[in-house]
Amino acid sequence: MSLFNVFSTTASAMNAQNIRLNLVASNIANANSVAGSEEKAFKALNPVFSQTLNGVNNSQYSGVAVTDIQKSQRENAAMYQPDHPLADEKGYIYQSNVNPIEEMANMISASRSYQTNVEVLNTSKSLMMRTIRLGE
Repeated sequence: MSLFNVFSTTASAMNAQNIRLNLVASNIANANSVAGSEEKAFKALNPVFSQTLNGVNNSQYSGVAVTDIQKSQRENAAMYQPDHPLADEKGYIYQSNVNPIEEMANMISASRSYQTNVEVLNTSKSLMMRTIRLGE
């Protein structure tokens, strides 16, 4: 892998982590939302990452991509609140299935991964500059 490939690989990783951070923000923003049915209740969104291949016969790893965004399969909690304006005919409202603690852990993990990739870019840039200076 040439030094130039490091930039595209790292950029793909940073883009994937940016998408992950946006999904975490959406999940946290909807953590306390309620709905009148389980079908309408917010479900946490999670990215699906996959490697991207390049080179001869697609044999070289060259980055990462978000191939899908899936809704969490965790059940939404039902709360009995017959006076709530969104309550169904049985008096239940349904909370989102977002776990704020998991989302905070995801946020920290995505943020650290993004920061690590920024460091990889900076190190690669520094190595390229040193290589250029060798000819002086």
